[in-house]
Amino acid sequence: MSAHSVRSTAVEEPFDLLGSVPDGSGPVWLHDGDGLVGLGEAARFEIAPGPERFERAQAALASFFSSCTVHDEVEELGSGPVAFGAFTFDRDVPGSALVVPQIMLGSRGGRRWVTAVDGAPPPPLRPALPAAAPTERIRYAGSTMSELRWLEIVAEAVAAIEEGKLDKVVVARDLLVWSKTGFDLQVLAGRLAARYPQCFTFVFDGLVGATPELLVRRRDSDVESLVLAGSAARGRDEAADEALGRALLHSVKDLDEHRPAVESVRSVLCEVCSQLQSGDEPFLLKLANVQHLATKLRGRLANPVSALELAGRLHPAAAICGAPTLAALELIHSLEGMERARYSGPVGWISASGDGEWGIALRCAELNGGRGRLFAGSGIVRGSLPEAELEETRLKLRAMQAALEG
Repeated sequence: MSAHSVRSTAVEEPFDLLGSVPDGSGPVWLHDGDGLVGLGEAARFEIAPGPERFERAQAALASFFSSCTVHDEVEELGSGPVAFGAFTFDRDVPGSALVVPQIMLGSRGGRRWVTAVDGAPPPPLRPALPAAAPTERIRYAGSTMSELRWLEIVAEAVAAIEEGKLDKVVVARDLLVWSKTGFDLQVLAGRLAARYPQCFTFVFDGLVGATPELLVRRRDSDVESLVLAGSAARGRDEAADEALGRALLHSVKDLDEHRPAVESVRSVLCEVCSQLQSGDEPFLLKLANVQHLATKLRGRLANPVSALELAGRLHPAAAICGAPTLAALELIHSLEGMERARYSGPVGWISASGDGEWGIALRCAELNGGRGRLFAGSGIVRGSLPEAELEETRLKLRAMQAALEG
């Protein structure tokens, strides 16, 4: 592979990450006002399906990064050469890819920088985007599976759990959308980032969303994961909101959904960490339209393992698949009736040092021109009620629906 030069330069004047991107076509990763936005492609890797896809992806990136001569005056998480990526939920389905942008704009903790590959010129660094024009009216065009059939498959999943075939399974559904004009990913990312600053807003090859779930963050030898499972609506006032939150914290059904999700992450991190800490009980993560049971895990790696490798080991976590994993996957394939594509797969970025952040592609849509699919899923355990699970998916779909509608 030919040699590449990579230079990260600090920028003193404030600028807006999305506002400085000319066409909004590059990858985006934003959280609480900070993040990374890429332009152009210095390298692209299409990752073939199969059981070793994360290993092959890591090897391809290692080869590219080893060809780079790096001048990094910033030395911040996300400076230097970085690859963005998204992987399909199902290992045997094509569509996974990694991209190293020609230009990357970064911001973290008050520091800002530009990274250029092979001397690519950066765009003008601008303040925030002006208010977007009203969006063309969105048409909703049903789902791959009718709501009636989806209620039936939830009941079938509950029956399988009661028969002892598995403990939990996550079943998903989609919502088809259409617009006369093409969807503007840059505008959608801006709306999502403004409305859900606690979430990780992402754009990658037509996949756009704002996920509350951090699969893994690695910085040097420190690792972190935020596990979510168990959901409730927000209340109309403070008293109602607190009541809903208390009920969620003490819900046997939701705690039964949350525990295997945490354990699936804990068991993987225990294999690679010399230290690992997590809360004994979940806490409430309150977002604009929904609240979740959440558990944060923090650890220290015993040996070097990249963020991408960690994401590969953690996927598919019980939060988006079920437990035991193989039984849950088999039931998903037999019942769900649709192809998830990159919904609920890992999405995020990795640097040449192996640091990075990977989320789970939730609260998202796959968009292509004026057509698209929105996705939402629900964790099914013993005692799950089909009508309640359907309502939970409607609640989750509203995040992307609101962004599409302006």
